[in-house]
Amino acid sequence: MIALDTDVLIEIFDKKSKKGEEALKKLFELGEDVCITSINLHEILYGLFKYAKPVKEVLYLPVLNYGKEDARLSAHFELELEREGKPIRRTDAMIAAVVVNSKARFYTFDTAHFEPLKNEGLELV
Repeated sequence: MIALDTDVLIEIFDKKSKKGEEALKKLFELGEDVCITSINLHEILYGLFKYAKPVKEVLYLPVLNYGKEDARLSAHFELELEREGKPIRRTDAMIAAVVVNSKARFYTFDTAHFEPLKNEGLELV
């Protein structure tokens, strides 16, 4: 299973985006099921509602929910990276925790944000 980051979703839903076309092609080649986290769902819905865009397509994607074990792991991620002088956005730590605990892989264009978590079990596509 591959969890998609919000930036990937934005590019895919932008019908004129070459980056989005390339992302879709890559996903088809990988041939795995795709999903999003509940945090990414919030982010994408916020943007779609804000700019009065249709939301129907995103609601068809399976959602990995954020739960108690994800909260524990994301707090650990955030604190460890802060101690190392590599702070991470709270939502990014939360997304990474959901993906790791779900044993999924993660597809993002913002690899610099998530690269420090590769040693913590986050597998980037």
